[in-house]
Amino acid sequence: MQNSERNPKSRRTVHQLEAERPDRMEEACGVFAVQASEQPVANLAYFGLYALQHRGQESAGIAVFNQGKVRLHKDMGLVSQVFDQDVLARMPGDLAIGHNRYSTTGSSRVCNAQPVVLMTRLGPFALAHNGNLVNAAELRERIDDGQVEFTSTTDSELIAFAVQQAVDRGLDWKAAITSAVSLCQGAFSLVIGTPGALYGLRDGYGIRPLVFGSLGEESSGQWVLSSETCGLDIIGAAFVDDVQPGEIVTFLPGDPTPQRESWIEPTTRMCVFEMIYFARPDSRFFGESLYSYRQRIGQILARESAVEADLVIGVPDSGIPAAIGYSQATGLPYADGLIKNRYVGRTFIQPTQAMREAGIRVKLNPLPDVLNGKRVVVIDDSIVRGTTSRKLVQALRDAGATEVHMRISSPPVTHPCFYGIDTDTQDQLIAARYTLEEIEAHLKVDSLAYLSKEGMVEAAGADSKQFCTACFDGDYPVPMDESMRSSKLMLEPAGVAANLG
Repeated sequence: MQNSERNPKSRRTVHQLEAERPDRMEEACGVFAVQASEQPVANLAYFGLYALQHRGQESAGIAVFNQGKVRLHKDMGLVSQVFDQDVLARMPGDLAIGHNRYSTTGSSRVCNAQPVVLMTRLGPFALAHNGNLVNAAELRERIDDGQVEFTSTTDSELIAFAVQQAVDRGLDWKAAITSAVSLCQGAFSLVIGTPGALYGLRDGYGIRPLVFGSLGEESSGQWVLSSETCGLDIIGAAFVDDVQPGEIVTFLPGDPTPQRESWIEPTTRMCVFEMIYFARPDSRFFGESLYSYRQRIGQILARESAVEADLVIGVPDSGIPAAIGYSQATGLPYADGLIKNRYVGRTFIQPTQAMREAGIRVKLNPLPDVLNGKRVVVIDDSIVRGTTSRKLVQALRDAGATEVHMRISSPPVTHPCFYGIDTDTQDQLIAARYTLEEIEAHLKVDSLAYLSKEGMVEAAGADSKQFCTACFDGDYPVPMDESMRSSKLMLEPAGVAANLG
């Protein structure tokens, strides 16, 4: 990075911020596990990962235990690209560990795909990780005894090696796992399979979600772990509970009662963006679907920043529940003004610059019949870099909208995430550098407003201290190495947050 970009006084233009990256938070990962005798566990894991595909589209993998041996299949691409029926048919067993990956620590290469499978004195184990460690460099140095052969650049592999070393020092599986994670700082929801048990574990802050449920009657002792409840739903498993922050849960084959214990005193700080954007709207948090929560934040957004208009539309898919809530609160009619190509995943074939300039619309296309001659309120879940919102506004105007008022169902993102979300460096976060008026002018909207942090928490009906809101306020719950902080935190926010504060 150039020195001028490190200088807080250096005001890069908004156009310089516009690298061709999504104008939203980029995903965490998805983890899934199923322990069930006489069941096609690989197929069940496939469907679980399919339900969690939104959490990561770069790679997918499944490891299956069968009579003490592990078969692993993983590759780059979507779940449906990595697996087919022939592959799954060659993976019989009674325990499967699955993972969808979006790269945070470690580049997008097949060697970084998960699960990680290693051998120990007690046999093999498979580990899948959602989250990001903030002490990965320190952990790597600690476990590098000259015998370790690193095959990836991920923090997930470091956790696995720490488990392996603890087992080989003489500890049993549970003691080895808790010993290993006690060396870790940051966000980690883990599913770990061994020849004799399945383990689910969350860090003491509970930053990333993890739930478990039963396949069939609980008395059958067939268990499923998933990043979200939608992973349980797709295979007909019944939700039982969350793996709690700071908890390790042990599932023994056929045992109807999981063994639950705390490995560290919890200080709950779940990522609030899981509720706003990451998790699927049909997943359940705090006893209700996120669809209901997102409708409420739309209603509160309307209370905070109503505007005269003819129509409310949402940016598919994550902006739609909030748009419906905004419509309900204001009485303005809701309509589908944007159509999403739902068959576009994270494509590896990118449009050329000439194609972009010609207006290629891979994912979203406006409906002129709906928008023409209308004053439109468009609801989106976030503006992170300002890369696509401006193009979206122009597309709405080209379709005939006479006014475009943008409302964002989250507060301004002013700080990067270190816990499993790729928000890059602070100088790429448009709300950290520019005032509301400057962003409004750049997007060419008639008005722009964000949801307040207070409104966001109010909609959750929970104590604000239960959430990590660092991307909005810089209050990082997990201490981290100063070199890591400085790699992303380049300035004190001079933009929206400063002006709202």
